[in-house]
Amino acid sequence: MISLTKIFRFDAAHAIHEYPGACANIHGHSYELHVTVISKDVDTSTYIEKLGIIYDFKDLKKIVLEVVNQFDHKLLLSKTSVKKRAVAVNEDELLVMDAEPTAENLVIYFRDRIQTQIPDTVKLQRLILWETKDSYAEWINKPNSFPL
Repeated sequence: MISLTKIFRFDAAHAIHEYPGACANIHGHSYELHVTVISKDVDTSTYIEKLGIIYDFKDLKKIVLEVVNQFDHKLLLSKTSVKKRAVAVNEDELLVMDAEPTAENLVIYFRDRIQTQIPDTVKLQRLILWETKDSYAEWINKPNSFPL
């Protein structure tokens, strides 16, 4: 198996409604999102035929940037937070989410949007969202890894 990873960076502010600490206040992060895809049908036991790629980095970049650019330099708040908070901000500077804009929920949001856009020839395998230099949330596509 061969995987490809492309890294994306964006800056955003957020607040976690009713968080018992400073993260309840509006504050910002320089996020770094690692997006990894794997080949589904490409034989990688030897050199890859034709162009020698499993997926074009520029195609992955186009798909992911359509999602990530919505977040860049925005204030991320949950619907609940917006209702409870008096925030004077232009509509185009605010992104209202259904859930709290934690690293974990952002990864889930990115997963759901990116998975629907990538072609059938590859599979979204992993997302890592660095919120700070030493803290990240990760999603790994491991079907059937946990018994139901």
